[in-house]
Amino acid sequence: MNKTTITRAGCLAMALGLAGCASGPGGGSIYVPMGGDDRSSAPEPPRTAEPQEESEPRVWRKSEQPEVSEPEAPATRSPSYRESGDELPAAAVSLIRDADQRLAQGDSAGAVARLERAQRIAPRSSEVYFKLAEAYVSGGNLGAAEQFTLKGLSLAGNDSRMQRSGWLLLADIRRARGNVAGADQAEARAGAL
Repeated sequence: MNKTTITRAGCLAMALGLAGCASGPGGGSIYVPMGGDDRSSAPEPPRTAEPQEESEPRVWRKSEQPEVSEPEAPATRSPSYRESGDELPAAAVSLIRDADQRLAQGDSAGAVARLERAQRIAPRSSEVYFKLAEAYVSGGNLGAAEQFTLKGLSLAGNDSRMQRSGWLLLADIRRARGNVAGADQAEARAGAL
């Protein structure tokens, strides 16, 4: 063998070795397409706290507004958050109560700030998004209110009481924005539940 043959063989071995380094766990590529990271096939991490079912809806029209209750002990078999949304931790419940007090005093900006903190604590709770929508309605920002209501509806899962409350809230917001057809459609969805 001459020196050129040895160098080519060494380069080939090095290239194959580096190619092996460019794979992730399980042999998949570590390179991410320019559009972002696709982790849709990654397994979901195990859940530690199970949400509980509610006996009363926690989002409502102003005329039906009950008090926010403290979280109770979990039931023996509770649905996953994709079925009903996350259980509200005590800290989030406290922030929602504070936001309700601020809304009653006319401080919609303070209520939004409290509810945004509650959202960071319980990001998959449809109730927090519905409450944010109510705070934005109080502040006159109906566009944001509609978007937060839609996000809350996407997290309500199979909880028909929460979905019904969300659709009624959306109907009120759309009617206030002048979208009568959209409001009628939302009320029809609520009536179908």
